[in-house]
Parts: sequence; C-alpha cells; structure tokens
Amino acid sequence: MSKHVRRLTELAVLTAVSLIIFIVELQIPNPFPIPGIKLGLANIITVYAVYHYKAHEVAAVIAARLLLGAVFSGNFAALVYSASGSALCLIGMLVLRRWIDEKHMWIASVLGAVLHNTGQMAAALAVTQTPQLMLYYPFLLVSGCLAGLFTGLCAQFVSARFRRQH
Repeated sequence: MSKHVRRLTELAVLTAVSLIIFIVELQIPNPFPIPGIKLGLANIITVYAVYHYKAHEVAAVIAARLLLGAVFSGNFAALVYSASGSALCLIGMLVLRRWIDEKHMWIASVLGAVLHNTGQMAAALAVTQTPQLMLYYPFLLVSGCLAGLFTGLCAQFVSARFRRQH
C-alpha cells in the first residue's frame, strides 16, 4: 500500500470513529439544563489528530464529521455553531502544539475547549443578536474545561497506547 493511500485510509478511519462517537453521544440525555453543554467525546479524535497529522488533514476530518453529523442528526442549524467553535478550537490547538508536547496534550485540549465555546458563543451572538446569551458563557467555560480535560486525557492515553504498539 502506498504511503498516500495509507494516510488517506487512516484519516477515513479517524473520521468514521469520530462520527460514530458523535452519534452515540447524541443518544445520551443531557443532564444539564443549559443548552450547549456536552462532553464532546468526538473531540478525543480531534485532539489526537492535531498531534499526529497535518493541519489540512485534521481540518478535513473535522469538516467531514461536522457535515455528516449534521446530516445524521438532522440538525443543520447547529452547523454554524459547531463550525465556528471547531474552527477557533483547531486554530488554537495547532498553535499550541508548537509549545505543548504530546505528553501534555490535555492542556491543549482544555484550551481548545475554551476556544470552542468562545467560537460557539460568538456565532450564537451574531445569529441571535441576543446579548443575554453571555449569561451562559461562564457555565459553558467551566463545563468546557472539564470536558476538554477528559477528552484530552483520553487522547493522550490513545496516543501513548499507539506509540507503544509501533
């Protein structure tokens, strides 16, 4: 198998796994009364990919997951919010990986979660023109930090596990 075919196959598998995780997470009822709070388990794949693939490859995986996730969930309205948050998160984590090594990717994940929530909030404010939404922002930041910590630690575990196998 050529190097390019192998790389494309890996990216397709990452996309499929992140989409499956996203769809499974949709089935879990949200225990919080605040809209927008969720674990974001598919971001385990994003954090892992940021540290193992090129920027445009990670962006392609995220874009495919977002588009297919909107199709499978039937929630195209959320695409604007997800895309805004994901874009800001990806840019931030790509910058952070220059200074934060793979053994501490959980830190980049926490900061990425903060950026994701910030991007989503900016999109929500732009779309709804409702400044009162900012009242949710502190809750989103706290939940985002906790979720980012969890997904970052999971990605770090996966990364270490793959490193030992190869």
